[in-house]
Amino acid sequence: MNTGGMAVAEEGGAMLANMLKLLVRWLLSAAALLFVAYLYSGVQVKTFSAAMIAALVIGLLNAVVRPVLVVLTLPVTLVTLGLFLFVINALMFWAAAGLLDGFYVSGFVAALIGSLLYSLIGLVIDSALGGLFAKK
Repeated sequence: MNTGGMAVAEEGGAMLANMLKLLVRWLLSAAALLFVAYLYSGVQVKTFSAAMIAALVIGLLNAVVRPVLVVLTLPVTLVTLGLFLFVINALMFWAAAGLLDGFYVSGFVAALIGSLLYSLIGLVIDSALGGLFAKK
């Protein structure tokens, strides 16, 4: 009995599910940015396509730059009992706004509030996607 074909099909299905989850996460993150802009006037997003690009850039900054900043600021983070991580999140949010047209943050405090709202909405999205794309 040849089960090699089934293993390849299962791997392909898992990869397709992961890609679909990533795409849905990206679209929902863009919608979350629009919702943050709706809730808080310090953050402005002009269009949904600008929100999609901003969500991508925020994700890339959080994946590449944020870990470096976390390591470099570890002493400050320890002294503040982890509260400095909110500052790092705000800096990533603000940096994304500085890099893009169509996504604006009015200042550091706006970036802090916007990043907190965006993170809270992201937690809800991750929780929902975890249940939707649960391993069987």
